[in-house]
Amino acid sequence: MSQPSVLAALAAGLRSGAIEVVDLTSPLSSSTPVIQLPLEFGQTAVFELEEISRYDDRGPAWYWNNFRSGEHTGTHFDAPVHWVTGKDSEDVASVPARRLIAPAAVLDFSAAAAKDPDFLVEVDHIKAWEADNGPLPDGGWMLLRTGWDARSHSQEAFVNADENGPHTPGLSPECARWVAEESPVIGLGVETVGTDAGRAHSFDPAFPCHSYLMGSDKYGLTQLQNLAALPPTGAVVIAGPLPIVTGSGAPARVLALVER
Repeated sequence: MSQPSVLAALAAGLRSGAIEVVDLTSPLSSSTPVIQLPLEFGQTAVFELEEISRYDDRGPAWYWNNFRSGEHTGTHFDAPVHWVTGKDSEDVASVPARRLIAPAAVLDFSAAAAKDPDFLVEVDHIKAWEADNGPLPDGGWMLLRTGWDARSHSQEAFVNADENGPHTPGLSPECARWVAEESPVIGLGVETVGTDAGRAHSFDPAFPCHSYLMGSDKYGLTQLQNLAALPPTGAVVIAGPLPIVTGSGAPARVLALVER
């Protein structure tokens, strides 16, 4: 007798609800928060829809739109070429499809971030998590839960900036280097507007998550939602960025499969 098909078992689990699909994607609209750089730099575009037709004389039986968006607007995927340290590496269209489906570890620092919006994850925090949950997944994602997705309704609350700049949680420079160069994961996923902490412009190096991860051919996922619905281990993430040729990144639909 032939062995049961792994894919058939997966399909049966999805159909029965034994495997739950959790959407980790922030809905994309004109109100989706975007990163704000100092005025002397170029700025990413907010998401815009331009109606082509809607069951009218421009197209009586169909509705469709053009859209305009930055590559790094909303829930999106950072490819290595996004940063100068990875300038000779993969663009988003070149990322192997097999790397878009991977296991995930979810590290919960939401309580610490609620007390201190500038909270930084250190290597010791990750080591403590591993002592309780096992090692980070080889070839998987490290997802950072901070509760920041609750702020995604508001540009002001999400960016959380004052006269000194943004205040959002993230990794310390040493932790970013460790994740990029020593950990087995392929990338970092966060709930904030970018993979770096809000005050990372003042770190050495500046924006260490971008610098170290992109320079190590690793990836970023940002503006994730619903990480609270995932277990610390066991989920599988499906990240689907638009394969923009020469693109530095792209908006992505990010899903997680969770066995219930």
